[in-house]
Amino acid sequence: MLNFIIWNGSPEIMSIGSFALRWYGLLFALGFLICQQVLYYMYRQEGKPDRDVDTLTVYMMIATIIGARLGHVIFYEPTMLWKEPLSVILPFELHPFKFTGLQGLASHGAAIGILFGLWLYSRKKKPNQNYLQVLDRIVILVCLTGCFIRLGNFFNSEIIGKPSNNPLAVVFINRVTESIQQDQSGKDIVEKVTVEKTNLPNGQDGRVPINILLLFKTGVSEQQARSFVTSNVKYYLSQYTEFVDEPSGHTPPYDVIKGSDGNYSAFVQTFGIARHPAQLYESLSCLALFGFLFWYWSRKKINLPEGRIFGLFMIILWTLRFAYEFLKINQVSFEDTMTLNMGQILSIPLVIVGVLILIRSYQKPQQQILDN
Repeated sequence: MLNFIIWNGSPEIMSIGSFALRWYGLLFALGFLICQQVLYYMYRQEGKPDRDVDTLTVYMMIATIIGARLGHVIFYEPTMLWKEPLSVILPFELHPFKFTGLQGLASHGAAIGILFGLWLYSRKKKPNQNYLQVLDRIVILVCLTGCFIRLGNFFNSEIIGKPSNNPLAVVFINRVTESIQQDQSGKDIVEKVTVEKTNLPNGQDGRVPINILLLFKTGVSEQQARSFVTSNVKYYLSQYTEFVDEPSGHTPPYDVIKGSDGNYSAFVQTFGIARHPAQLYESLSCLALFGFLFWYWSRKKINLPEGRIFGLFMIILWTLRFAYEFLKINQVSFEDTMTLNMGQILSIPLVIVGVLILIRSYQKPQQQILDN
């Protein structure tokens, strides 16, 4: 029976030296490319030129990346501004050199960046385009991009949920297995690391029994295998406490077996922590919201009151974000002392903006009728 899911996929598609192509980056870019094609369709349906889409795409990409990065730094790690200012903008580490991408992007910052970027676009575009009408179209695509980005977060095992005994809860174990295999001595002796469920009963608060299976390379002795388990594997199990429940001073139960081919394998028993796949909750919600708003636009595009879709988007998306935060662990330690975390606090004014814009979209047509 399905009582939890093990996620042991790699966040990297491929790597060449210090450069790694990651699923997150691919999905981020794919989201923009698909959204651009959808926007072409929408603008053609409304008789608008394709060149507007090209310009909008550039504004969107720049505004999203800058806003998301600065939002993360300002809202979650402000000390980075004076301690490590270069890391705010550089997508790599200098000592030693390693391409990392921008570590930390905040959706609330992206929202502010997009609002400002599109305001600039509507002001500079000649003839001037109505700001709210531009937002009405773009937020439909923001939902689709958000779907891809949250899926990328899942691949990265980040923005994880709280422990859960829900049958669809996920054990994010890939960081543990990658660290074991990429360990300096592990590169020499470990051929493969996999994870499987066991027949032992589950514990409380998402504590679930798992076996970590290590296949050692040809020529590795039994003593080397045992030493690696009791030192290296034990170390990583005690370090990744958000993914596994293994006391630091405790050597996990294990067994080393010699296969018919003469190579050794190790079976290490430990407890994973099954968690709400909060990234998938948000990804699916964004996809559903995209479908709803696109349907609403397709039915109302001829007589769509300005701000109607934007207002609906702001209310629905950020209300869902506020609710999902109850299922997530806090991103930074200072949130542990807060009644509402930073994500919830930042969502409230965005919902209020949505309510005000939605009310305006219903009042303005009535005012026009009265004026006529």
